[in-house]
Amino acid sequence: MKDRSPAFPRTPAPPSRRWIGRRAFAARGLLFVALVTALVPASGHPSAATAGSAPATTAWAEGPGEALRQRLQSSPPPLDATPGEHEELQRLYRPDGYRLRWLDASGRPSLEASEALALLGAARSEGLAPEDYHAEALGRGTENLMTAPAPDRLATWDLELSLGMLRYLRHLHFGRVAAKSLGFRLPSRDHEHDFAALLDTALRERRLGAAVAGMAPPLWQYRQLRSVLAHYRTIVAEAADESLPSSPPVRPGDRYADAAVLQRRLRLLGDLAPTPSEGPPTQVYEPTLVEAVKRFQARHGLATDGVLGRTTQAALNVPLATRVRQIELALERLRWLPHLGARPFIAVNIPMFRLWASPSPATSEPPPLEMGVIVGRALKTQTPIFTEEMRYLIFRPYWNVPASILRQEILPALQRDPAYLARHQMELVAGSGDTAPAVETTPEHLALLRQGRLRVRQRPGPANSLGLVKFIFPNDHNVYLHGTPAQGLFARDRRDFSHGCIRLEDPVRLAEWVLRDETGAWTRERIRAAMTGSASLRVDLKQPVPVIVYYVTAIIDPKDGRPHFADDLYGHDRRLERLMSRSLGVPVPRAR
Repeated sequence: MKDRSPAFPRTPAPPSRRWIGRRAFAARGLLFVALVTALVPASGHPSAATAGSAPATTAWAEGPGEALRQRLQSSPPPLDATPGEHEELQRLYRPDGYRLRWLDASGRPSLEASEALALLGAARSEGLAPEDYHAEALGRGTENLMTAPAPDRLATWDLELSLGMLRYLRHLHFGRVAAKSLGFRLPSRDHEHDFAALLDTALRERRLGAAVAGMAPPLWQYRQLRSVLAHYRTIVAEAADESLPSSPPVRPGDRYADAAVLQRRLRLLGDLAPTPSEGPPTQVYEPTLVEAVKRFQARHGLATDGVLGRTTQAALNVPLATRVRQIELALERLRWLPHLGARPFIAVNIPMFRLWASPSPATSEPPPLEMGVIVGRALKTQTPIFTEEMRYLIFRPYWNVPASILRQEILPALQRDPAYLARHQMELVAGSGDTAPAVETTPEHLALLRQGRLRVRQRPGPANSLGLVKFIFPNDHNVYLHGTPAQGLFARDRRDFSHGCIRLEDPVRLAEWVLRDETGAWTRERIRAAMTGSASLRVDLKQPVPVIVYYVTAIIDPKDGRPHFADDLYGHDRRLERLMSRSLGVPVPRAR
């Protein structure tokens, strides 16, 4: 990003530091004030004024205030602000007579300014980029303020710091890239906050740190990923990223010349505990190593067979910097999700083929329900990313065959086998809805089917493609959760086999969880009876349940607190990476 302000030369960003509370800034703030005492006029002024104090009336403040007003009213907008950010800056400064917000009444940068600089400098701890907020340039700019406190320089520095903080608050809350840029249909949250008003209040009340902390997603998963990000950055910085030489598959008990390299890699990743004494390098793929490899395989979605095969070797050799970037991209996507408060919810993570049901997004407890899922095919019928609310279940559902499947699969199958419908418990239907009458499979009716005037549905039963229950959260994609008769597919490591809907490994358990508070005591026995009954049964929920269908390739498993990684199944990470490399940030909504 180009810095348009010549007062702030660019230098490489400093190592990130985590902000740990207002008190942690006290010493840094005092040092900051000492460094800029050269700004105080010779006559001297009190040094205890704050950014929230009354507008300054000293002579020095009149020049910078007028310079700031002129810069804000210039065209094009000052600095690198977008039109929306320019409007935010106007809303921050105009009501207060264009008073500088980060210098106190005596002309010194306030403690809030020191706090803001530390927050922006530590943006990497949130998976964000300090250079987006001019963190290094602003820090260097304080030196220029000491040597040449000209009105325009003071105004520019104040504006740049405000712009950086407004942008940081917005990125931390919404994400750096808009979800819709990747075609994801997530609820709009553009008007959840007026960031200019939020920053103004935080400065007046001297609670900038708390305001920033309140913008981060209130998700346990987000907090844990943020901690793991710091750990992985430490590994990258302090340890050699040694590669494991490729070899034919190595099985437990085999002689293995590179066993010592494997040991070092697994210890670095935390899958193998350090030993008190190293001893001579091992040359055997012995049981301790095998168990550590199994732990690694479990964390990376691989078959936990302990065999050091091609896919396991490839996963072990993924550069640690790549894992860091996966965590950063996961944090970005978590910022896109709606804030659910304390509501119970269901989440499906597509690339990990997992579903979780949880009582609250903020809880640190392991979810009461977790299971495998099957998702849409990567190359043809990808499962979309979206959020909706589950409103009802249908036991013993019909499967109303979508037009695309009818056209691409069933009609060609009928050409080859006229008995295809009968063998798959399917029938021709005139009209919409489950109560529409079936018609005979005659040549005339098949002709009407090809014309789109009839449709195909599959009758309820054990062979039905939806299994014995489906969970409906109405959406434009016509995607839902359902059972499946093809349970053998859940033994596969990679499970993208569906036409876009999400197949459940254990639909009975999900029905138990969803119906746990519904009227009628929906026990496991009653649920199974509904699945094996003689007719379809719809059950409406008293309280809709949020369903989040999302996509991250790095998570923290609540059961063991360890990071788990997945392959970029649909290429969404690659696309997000490209957008983040060239995008300044999410659009700023215009004031209504």
